[in-house]
This record gives sequence, C-alpha cells and structure tokens, in this order.
Amino acid sequence: MHDLLDPKNDFVFKRIFGSEENKDILLAFLNRTFMEAGEPPLTEILLMNPYTDKDSPRDKQSIFDIQAKTTEGKLINVEMQLFNKYDNEKRTLYYWSKQYAGQLAEGQSYKRLRKCVTINILNFSILSNDRYHSVFHLREDHSSITLIDDIEIHIMELSKLGSQNIPNEGGLLNWLLFLKSEDTTNWEVLKVNEPALGKAMTALEYLSQDAEARRLYEMRQKALHDEASMLDGAREEGKLEVAQNMLAKGMEIRDIAELTGLSADHLETLRREH
Repeated sequence: MHDLLDPKNDFVFKRIFGSEENKDILLAFLNRTFMEAGEPPLTEILLMNPYTDKDSPRDKQSIFDIQAKTTEGKLINVEMQLFNKYDNEKRTLYYWSKQYAGQLAEGQSYKRLRKCVTINILNFSILSNDRYHSVFHLREDHSSITLIDDIEIHIMELSKLGSQNIPNEGGLLNWLLFLKSEDTTNWEVLKVNEPALGKAMTALEYLSQDAEARRLYEMRQKALHDEASMLDGAREEGKLEVAQNMLAKGMEIRDIAELTGLSADHLETLRREH
C-alpha cells in the first residue's frame, strides 16, 4: 500500500475537487461552506477551468486553483495554499478584484457584474482569531448594513484544527479534517458524517497508487518547497539589511533583536563584520 499523497498539495487538490468526474465532490464541499455561512445550498455548478492533463507541474503556466460558476452566474474561486506567501490579505483582494472586473468587456454595463466568492484554504494562520473558518463581507461599521453583497471571502485555516474534536454530525469541519490529513484513522467517522467524502477519499487513494500521478505530485511538492525557501530567503535578507542599517545608526542590539526577530548573537556577528 502506497503512502497517501497530501491532499493539501494544490495539484492533488485540483485532481480531486476540480475535475468534471468529481464535480459532485466540489459541490458537496461548497454547500457545507455556504451553509455554515448561513447561505442556501447550490444545486449545480459549472467548472470554468476543469482539471486536464495540461495542468501539469511541468508547465509553469498551469493554474491549480478551482474556478466555478453557479446557475445564477455567481463566480467562485477556491485556492489551496500549502505555504505562506505573505501579504495574503492584499493578494486575496487583488485576485478577487481581477475576477470581478474580468466579467466586463469595455463598454458593458456594471449591471452585468455578478457576485464573486473567494475561498482560500490555508495550511497556516493569518488571522488573529480562533476560528478555523472566517467569512468576510462589505458592511458598514456601526449598523452592519451591507453596502453590496458582491464580495465574499472565506478564509479556512487548517492550522487551527489541532485541538478540534472529531464531529459527530455532518458539516464543513469533516472536510477540513480530511484535507488536513494528519490522522487517517478517523476517516470512517468522517465518511459516515459526510458520505460525499467517501468519493474524495477513494480518489486520493487511487491517485496515491498511480505512478505517474505520484511523480507529478513529487515534482509539484519540490516546486512548492523551492518557492517557499526563496520567499523565506528573501524575507531573511530583508531583515538583515534592516538590521545592518539599525546597527549603523548605533541602535542597541537588544532593541534590534526585538524589532527584527534576529538573535543577539547573530546581530553581534553582523556588527563585527561591518
């Protein structure tokens, strides 16, 4: 029996949730997402960019998020993020705005614009709350009245599921525990709670035994790790540059360490070198 692939890998996630034959899996996941946010369930969705063999880690142009449309024209984007790329809030708004504005050709009426929903599933935390599922809309500060319902952003933070008990009923939590995938011994319980999860689990098991799928998965994992390492390296270089400027201005090492997160020993070495 092969070890299971990680469903948090965006390539695997799209194979499971973003292919035409598994559209019912995506629909079940979206309905649990919207129902938890107090919204009515969907009856049908259209995949705008279904998985194909062209969605390969070998192609740098491949897009591994999932784009869908409801029968009413509402647009939904689902993205899995394994590593923190930083500036997530601005990045989310940027891609939401591109999707929203992209609905109109030049000269068309604003009335044609339909609601856009962004769902970001993160393997890390960015929000200072304890909720694993946070939902954002555009509302007035004092009265909470909605300016317009066209913007909706869901942030799901898998890192906040560590202390969660296994649920004894259906709901979004079952899906997120499957995606977190740290403990497969609870899968039977999750599947009883959410029958549609059974097909997702079977799809993952099938992919995990497919040699070509595993090869592409490992290629994508390497690319994701390399990207994360480059981002961390750039961030560390930025810290060092700031620290060097602070040292040049004569600031105390204790204060620099507190502001940058660098160790006092590291800062002392920097001071000696410069």
